[in-house]
Amino acid sequence: MPAPALLAPALLAPVFPLRRTDEAGETANPQPAPGLSPGFTPVLTPAAARSRLRGARRARKQYEREEVRRFTGRSRRRRTTWLVSLGTLAALIAFVVAGAYSPLMALRTIEVVGANRVPADQVRAALEGQLGTPLPLVDLTAVRDDLSRFRLIRSYAVESRPPGTIVVRIVEREPIGVIPSDSGFDLVDAAGVVIESGDEPQDGYPAITAEVGSPGFTAAAAVVESLPAGIRTQLTTVAAATKDDVTLTLDGGARVVWGSVEESDYKAVVLGALMVEHPVGEVDEYDVSSPDSAVLR
Repeated sequence: MPAPALLAPALLAPVFPLRRTDEAGETANPQPAPGLSPGFTPVLTPAAARSRLRGARRARKQYEREEVRRFTGRSRRRRTTWLVSLGTLAALIAFVVAGAYSPLMALRTIEVVGANRVPADQVRAALEGQLGTPLPLVDLTAVRDDLSRFRLIRSYAVESRPPGTIVVRIVEREPIGVIPSDSGFDLVDAAGVVIESGDEPQDGYPAITAEVGSPGFTAAAAVVESLPAGIRTQLTTVAAATKDDVTLTLDGGARVVWGSVEESDYKAVVLGALMVEHPVGEVDEYDVSSPDSAVLR
């Protein structure tokens, strides 16, 4: 049987699926496999196709991951910046809170400023209950209640001065005149609050003939406060039956017809000028109720 022997070399040769090139002679692989005609090129096997497909899929996934990373990089950086900023802010707040409420910030010193008639040591003693309290926790309501016992304090302000001091700035009541009372004479301020009492009138202050709390007293107090110190020290009496008929008496007996409290600052300037040109003793009465047309009598 000679036929099988003649076919043996062909069976032993490798089998490549072949494809003829086009008429222009272009091939996918210009170097043909050994033993093959130059006009044929190998075609991918199923295994090679699957391998190439897997490689393409891997390359695609890698590309997609890189694209996602590239497009989300900015948002990641922004998120990181926000997290770092929030962390820094939280740490700063924690540091401030811990410092503010720590024993290092406890109240140890009370400084009183502006106390003349009011004894400063008594003010400090009244606020001793706040000692040892962290400055942010000082009870301002309790401070107000403690200071309200001092009738000579008109107003106050509390200032914290770390690490352990508060400054209490006091504005005291200013006396304006003397009014008679059952116990003698009371030195009062513009609100009628008694600053000092005695059996005799207090020197250097005029006698006010108006009932405390009345419109006349309010007008008289406003007029006294508007006067410059040079004229105020010459006052002996201030009378006001109503808010529109304030009358002053100066050392030497001269009267000042003031009228209403309106334009008091302007009236004070006019009165001062008149008293310079026509001193007390030469004039019995200064009428500044109409300051643009003041009258001397």
